[in-house]
Amino acid sequence: MANARENRRSMAVERPVLLRFMLLYGALFSAFGCASPFLPAFLAERGLGPEELGLVLGGATAMRLICGPIAGRIADRLQAFRAEFAVCAILAASAAILYLLAHGFWAVLAITLFQAAALAPLVPLADALSLAHARPQPNMAGFEYGWVRGVGSAAFVAGTLVAGHAADRYGFSVIMWLSAAALLALPFGAKFVPAFPEGSGARLLHQERPDPPWLLLLRLRTFRGVTLVGALVLGSHAMYDSFAVIRWRGAGISPETIGLLWSEAVAAEVLVFLLIGTTLLRAVRPTGALACAASCGVLRWGVMAQTTDVTALALIQPLHGFTFALLHLASMRLITDTVPSDLAGTAQAVYGLVGVGGATAVLMILSGWLYMHYGAVGFWAMAMLCIVALPVIWTLHRALSARTR
Repeated sequence: MANARENRRSMAVERPVLLRFMLLYGALFSAFGCASPFLPAFLAERGLGPEELGLVLGGATAMRLICGPIAGRIADRLQAFRAEFAVCAILAASAAILYLLAHGFWAVLAITLFQAAALAPLVPLADALSLAHARPQPNMAGFEYGWVRGVGSAAFVAGTLVAGHAADRYGFSVIMWLSAAALLALPFGAKFVPAFPEGSGARLLHQERPDPPWLLLLRLRTFRGVTLVGALVLGSHAMYDSFAVIRWRGAGISPETIGLLWSEAVAAEVLVFLLIGTTLLRAVRPTGALACAASCGVLRWGVMAQTTDVTALALIQPLHGFTFALLHLASMRLITDTVPSDLAGTAQAVYGLVGVGGATAVLMILSGWLYMHYGAVGFWAMAMLCIVALPVIWTLHRALSARTR
């Protein structure tokens, strides 16, 4: 009876925390959904040609790779996750408004780099905060990270739909107003989520070591393995993101059907984040979930390489829930369980922005070369990346099993 009363009291505490994180992620990913799908078209309206557009977007990627880990380390050092998150959100919203005044390559480049630096820390900081509070303790209620991340994915879709409708009526400039409004809601959301927990024994361990934080992370075998698996499996989406629609349109598939195929993939992502993912992690453990995601990637990209039959595509699109969402959930679980708490922000930035982000940027360039020379056969190269991830996952599984004996 005492345990039951304690669980009820804990649940009463955790539910408002869960709701606050859901609102934070809803605002954050709706801001991305409003702007990112339409940003290239908006920049073209600002007077950028194709080559200039490529330089601007490539420069933004490089800026995120540089600024994300730096911002994460600052948050770890100062334990100022919420304050840094709020400041970056305000700066990013300011950049969105400045876009409306910019015309020509150099002005657009400067604002894009400024906004990329401000946007880079937002997801890693939000993830570090939510992961620190999400995992339930024994005999205590809690919430799963996947629940808030699933809300974020749904909010991205909602933001895209709203912005697309608004842009159709008012032009692409409206996406910046919508994105800025969502970004300006983030400081208020950050104020009401709980602060990052005070340092634990892991902090003392880190303080005794003078090594740079990135070097300390790279010495963690689990973190290295998780980052490599993420780079391979999530990076394998590069050709899909870049050329799936081009191939489908070339095969005569209508835009309406393509929209349904993309919606099917996003719906599967939300389903795994909100419902299926947590159960799978308990059933097969995080390393089993990583292996499941990589195996689904082999199947998904193999089918993409072989056919454009709509029925076949409709059957494999739900695999996105495993190749992306399940892998992300498993990676977050392993990082949370094995990385010292005072490196949480840095770890999220290094994993998401340097490891996965850097690999994706390189693989997007490679995908262009593969598709130009080999067409859809290039998807087999993406499948091979997922195959290469399997022995890495097995090695990671053995290392983790040895630690628990």
